[in-house]
Amino acid sequence: MADPSTYRPATGSIPTKPGVYRFRDEHGRVIYVGKAKNLRQRLVNYFQDLAVLHERTRRMVTTAASVQWTVVGTEVEALTLEYTWIKEFDPRFNVKFRDDKSYPYLVITMGEAVPRVHITRRPRAKGDLIFGPYPQVGAIRETLDLMLRVFSMRSCTPGVYRRAERSGRPCLLGFIGKCAAPCVGDISIEDHRRLAEQFADFMAGNTATYTRRIERQMRDAAAAMDYETAAGLRDDLAALDKVMEKNSVVLSDATDADLVGLAQDELEASIQVFHVRGGRIRGQRGWTAEILDDSTAPDLVERALTTLYAEGTAPKEVLVPVQPTNREQVLELIGRPVDLRIPQRGEKKDLLATVTENATDALRLHRLKRTGDLTARTKALEDLGEALELTEPPLRIECFDISHSSGTNVVGSQVVFEDGLPKKSEYRRYSVTGSAARDDTASMHGVLTRRLKHHLDPPEKTEEESRRFAYPPSLILVDGGPPQVAAAQRVLDELGITDIALAGIAKRLEEIWLPGDEYPVILPRTSEALFLVQRLRDEAHRFAITYHRSKRGRAMQASALDGIPGLGPARRRALLDRFVTVSAIREASQDQLQEVDGIGPALAAQLLAALRSEQATDSDAVRDDSTNEDSLDVAVDMATGEILDR
Repeated sequence: MADPSTYRPATGSIPTKPGVYRFRDEHGRVIYVGKAKNLRQRLVNYFQDLAVLHERTRRMVTTAASVQWTVVGTEVEALTLEYTWIKEFDPRFNVKFRDDKSYPYLVITMGEAVPRVHITRRPRAKGDLIFGPYPQVGAIRETLDLMLRVFSMRSCTPGVYRRAERSGRPCLLGFIGKCAAPCVGDISIEDHRRLAEQFADFMAGNTATYTRRIERQMRDAAAAMDYETAAGLRDDLAALDKVMEKNSVVLSDATDADLVGLAQDELEASIQVFHVRGGRIRGQRGWTAEILDDSTAPDLVERALTTLYAEGTAPKEVLVPVQPTNREQVLELIGRPVDLRIPQRGEKKDLLATVTENATDALRLHRLKRTGDLTARTKALEDLGEALELTEPPLRIECFDISHSSGTNVVGSQVVFEDGLPKKSEYRRYSVTGSAARDDTASMHGVLTRRLKHHLDPPEKTEEESRRFAYPPSLILVDGGPPQVAAAQRVLDELGITDIALAGIAKRLEEIWLPGDEYPVILPRTSEALFLVQRLRDEAHRFAITYHRSKRGRAMQASALDGIPGLGPARRRALLDRFVTVSAIREASQDQLQEVDGIGPALAAQLLAALRSEQATDSDAVRDDSTNEDSLDVAVDMATGEILDR
């Protein structure tokens, strides 16, 4: 526990201007970020007598070892910088709103030449039209399927689209009428863009225009006794009606609004947001947060609004249970006129009460789930610390594993658990080559050497990248028995590291091996510590095998075009776009090859010579092995796997 007086800055040295401050621990890791209208007034409050500080504040200042600040021009800049740094450094003592799940969005890529509609949970590109978030991916998939009956725009991936362009045949959606097939020219690019605009217009709430148009077309077809067309239009209308039923009207004045509900206790908070567009609920989003400082309800609402609108656009109305701290700065951050208020009566007040009920229920479920998890995690860390005779529970554990196939494509993995939970942003993977790849112990030695050298001498990268490598683990766990543990201990000895504990877990009997011990530590079968170690080992193995398979797959995908001098990735792609297969390239004439951009006479001749000489070599090899009279009269290109006519 640090004494705050040892790093307290002189009061006169602290500016009185707006700014953002950062508390760091002894390893230089940012543990708290805050903003202030007056930095001096705010910071001196942290260095009062510890007895008068809030318990959480006292814990933070005694964990910290230094404090820094950055002066900005306005309070809005301070609010924005605080949000950015909390997102970048992930400080342990800040309230951080984390989505209680990953929400799906419906996205129309209007920035592309041929717009595409698809469902994603990932960040969207600039220029995309976004609808959602939706609480359930199944609902939006059904909505998309129904919409494509009427607005048959493109929904395929770029790879599928390019293959259809090259082959001149549309994909399955084009054959069944759920895509207008711009890839093969069944609809012009301009008409397809108008179709995408109509899709977006309907999703934005302008539904009456399209339902009336389809009803009119249906009546006209029935009057002309074109009953098949009329029946198809009837089904289209039913599909649109079903889509509209999924989004019932909740506000009769067709308001665009976000409603923010809050529920909290002394330890945790839950935020729920309903996105209402055109009077209908178009999306829902929720966060839960652990309260690690002295944040009040207005503070939590401020942080929720900052999270919502620092990188997004606010609607005309934002309804909240309490006004946020620094209301004027939040409005300025939003950057457009917004009616930010607490509803007092009517349907908006009732709907906000519903949102708040959702937040209360989400907090209840999270509390029930977290209570068991927190108890188990705490018990696991304490038991593991006792079993390994550590001075304190290992709050940060790094586990390493090696994966390969008969000594080829050797890779290593590093997974990180903090407070008993995986911290995937700090996972690392290593490609092992040279002498380090000769066996498992050499590979483990090489991987750990690279990891711990980053700890001792962080690379000249961004502060965030350096911090992740430099922050030391309390315990290093290796997948393996005494040989792997001995290899890891050699790394610690060679680098002179004595403050990191080391252990290994053997797969056969789940024994825990310590350096130099003749016998393993046997954890009870029902021990929470054993379950934690198993989760670490399994996660390290999963991460390693995933990377190994990826590396092995890339190695197996080597093409006959690889390694030909002068033929880089762009020219290889141009050749495959023009000829589709390596076989077609081999059979092409030199003049045909020269029609491809970047292929001159000399390169075309060299390319044909390389491909045809390789074909002859591979064919001879197959013929030498195919002496059985019943074998088929074929040859195989061993570089591409293609079957060749003899």
